[in-house]
Amino acid sequence: MQIIKTKIEGLLVIKPSVFRDERGYFYESYNKPKFDALGLETEFVQDNESQSQKGVLRGLHFQKPPYAQGKLVRVVKGAVLDVAVDLRPNSKTYGQWEAVELTEDNKLLYWIPAGFAHGFVTLERNTIFSYKCTNVYNKESEMSILWNDPTLNIDWNIKNPILSEKDMESPLFADFVSPF
Repeated sequence: MQIIKTKIEGLLVIKPSVFRDERGYFYESYNKPKFDALGLETEFVQDNESQSQKGVLRGLHFQKPPYAQGKLVRVVKGAVLDVAVDLRPNSKTYGQWEAVELTEDNKLLYWIPAGFAHGFVTLERNTIFSYKCTNVYNKESEMSILWNDPTLNIDWNIKNPILSEKDMESPLFADFVSPF
């Protein structure tokens, strides 16, 4: 297992050891002692999975404290462009974003700590996206930022994504006051 640091502190790409042979492959998508040894000491309390058609964009979502969530995300089938935005007001990279392509072939995992907005756009049909969370879902603490916010200027590499009504009506980053 290899940790790949991004330009944003705390936001990490994890490259697992994948063992392939004529039968297929095997890898550990999570192993607490190994993650602890890498400095990722955390406890997951909820697993989520979504299936989406090509061109679906979900995000940018987060939960405010005390229900803020760290997420360990990966793709089971298909591919996504996964984006995290730093919402920590005391961070040197506040308001900056990082994108990683996660696919069923590259098996990369993306660690997104609490204090980040998160979203992804599916690049293939019937993509299955899975993530472990450090806190449970709490509807009252759920917040979002507009996916195509002009201040953030995220390059999603898609012109007309399929969006939920909620994601189309999310507030602008300029109107955002960080709860972190």
